[in-house]
Amino acid sequence: QVQLVESGGGSVQAGGSLRLSCAASGYTVSYPQYCMAWFRQAPGKEREGVALIAQNGYTEYAVSVSGRFTISRDNAKNTLYLQMNSLKPEDTAMYYCAADRTKCSLLPRYNYWGQGTQVTVSS
Repeated sequence: QVQLVESGGGSVQAGGSLRLSCAASGYTVSYPQYCMAWFRQAPGKEREGVALIAQNGYTEYAVSVSGRFTISRDNAKNTLYLQMNSLKPEDTAMYYCAADRTKCSLLPRYNYWGQGTQVTVSS
């Protein structure tokens, strides 16, 4: 069973930065073989894809965060990151990391999910 644990959320003012981390464990195959992604969900809204990083390092971002957020992974540490800069109030949401060996898109169809970390951006 794969376990994902997010951290790094918090409250910041608009224009500020946060760095989220997602520590992975319990992989039956090696971590680099998984596509990893960040999703977010605001109250009353559907879960939306924020960014993904594929097994080969390819990255993809939602239009709303492109140029402000950066996804990265450290395969030696089994850890996924999301650097968030120039934060806006509309970025306020619960942020989740997700993993899958075969699915790799910004649609919420991943097999493994973390519990989430809250990000709140005030104006």
